[in-house]
Amino acid sequence: MVESRCGLLCNECGFRETTGCKGCANMDKPFWADSCQVKSCCEAKSQNHCGECDDFVCSLLHTFAYDMEQSDNGVRIEQCKKWGKNTEIT
Repeated sequence: MVESRCGLLCNECGFRETTGCKGCANMDKPFWADSCQVKSCCEAKSQNHCGECDDFVCSLLHTFAYDMEQSDNGVRIEQCKKWGKNTEIT
């Protein structure tokens, strides 16, 4: 089940329980900011996650995945690739 737009595995996030986060795909805005450019981009394109996008991997997602604060060294990009291969995503 897709819980984020960027490929972050929400069920592995340490902030999930303490903030009551349901994953950005299931909330109006992320708990950590007023908005998220990746979330906004996906939703504007009516996509479940970045892996569905014709521009995957775009500079926005790449920067987010490798940014010093948010970095997971590209793990979220690999997750979006996996989700993109699954045609049963809702």
